[in-house]
Amino acid sequence: MILFPNKNFYKKILQVSLPAIAGLSTQMVVSVVDAAMVGRLTEATYALAAMGIGILATWAVVSFFSSLATGTHVLIARNFGSKNFTQCGKVLNNSLIIGFLIGIFITVIFVFGSYPMSHFLAADLVVGNYAAQFILFRFLGLPFFLLSVSYRGFFFGIGNTKVFMYSGIITNILNIIFNYFLIFGHLGIPRMGLAGAGLGSSLATLFDSLFYFVIILLPSYRKRYQNFLHFKLDIEIIKKIFRISLPVSFQNIFILIGFLIFVSITGFIGTKEQAASQAVISSLFLSFLPCFGFGIGVQTLVGNSLGSKRFDLAKIYGIETAKIATYYTLFLGSIYIFLPKMILIIITTDQSIIDTAEPALRIAGFAQIFYATGVVLANGLQASGKTLFVMTAEVIANLFIFVPLAFILGMYFKLGLTITWLALPIYIISYTVIIFFKFLRNNWEIEKAKM
Repeated sequence: MILFPNKNFYKKILQVSLPAIAGLSTQMVVSVVDAAMVGRLTEATYALAAMGIGILATWAVVSFFSSLATGTHVLIARNFGSKNFTQCGKVLNNSLIIGFLIGIFITVIFVFGSYPMSHFLAADLVVGNYAAQFILFRFLGLPFFLLSVSYRGFFFGIGNTKVFMYSGIITNILNIIFNYFLIFGHLGIPRMGLAGAGLGSSLATLFDSLFYFVIILLPSYRKRYQNFLHFKLDIEIIKKIFRISLPVSFQNIFILIGFLIFVSITGFIGTKEQAASQAVISSLFLSFLPCFGFGIGVQTLVGNSLGSKRFDLAKIYGIETAKIATYYTLFLGSIYIFLPKMILIIITTDQSIIDTAEPALRIAGFAQIFYATGVVLANGLQASGKTLFVMTAEVIANLFIFVPLAFILGMYFKLGLTITWLALPIYIISYTVIIFFKFLRNNWEIEKAKM
């Protein structure tokens, strides 16, 4: 296999992937700014602890249901590749309907269950109250978030990731503005504290869905995809969306569970070690998000290729995208290995945490070099309908290799934090090897016929 990307493909890959990376990166900026705002409240100790609980609850639900974008993305990419534009519009319609209905249902559950749930997760009464307020206001925006997820899948599928980039920039700027005024209280708006962060994010999500709605109303989209002329439920389309999406949903939950257990294991080693592990994981998000952007690109290009029956192109785009993404992680991984303090200082100024986290970040930096290939080729397999296989690979590598190995190293043999982190590269390399060989041996013609 030639090491360098084919110049005939890399421009197309970057054209689709880079705007997606930019859009994803804006989300990271908002997370940092939100934490900084809440950290400046007079009740910061309670608010930050409560925010951690609220974000965990939000992340779990969002990770599960945002996979609707994958099902929508894959189906639309296929139909776009085969130039069945009306069917693209029908897929979007059904994705919007089920996304909004699911959003309403989950919102009702969390609105009425926010206080019991928060007090179950929080040992402190004040922290529980703050967390409940954050969750209540944050989940008011879930129906609109899932509408945005459906629109996102549509624009990913037709290869127009720039719309997602513009949406991300606008929405996250609004998020910061809303949060600033609602958290601290300005211009006659009452000070809401942490609850304001939840409401601000929900308002930004509402504007995001409106932004997509305005774009889809443009004549160029309305005439080509005719989605408003065929706005009705289609059970077959819904079945296909769920068949692709549900394994991705459970995969996201398994990843979350695996890392939660891992962080808990480091907590048994020591409180400082657990804080250091959290700093390392936060540092890794700087590199993970661009990998997800390349994954979006490969899903689009593989799906389009399968739709146009160019099975050779499907495999080529997967391999070439994996190469480009790996050069990125190789570069960033080198920084993590040789200059870990430069990365950690972004996350924390506590020197004891930095010193504890430094060896672990070096190990994580080595591991992430292999992460790009695994993520990109997994997205390529998902575009071919192999979402169940990808989920199974995640379960094997995460819950049957990563977690037990971390337990053995960290808790059974008590070998310390650095040795415990050696479980990460073994997990990532195992996952990548499984995905790599499956991608090479995948029968793309049969997968096209199944969809």
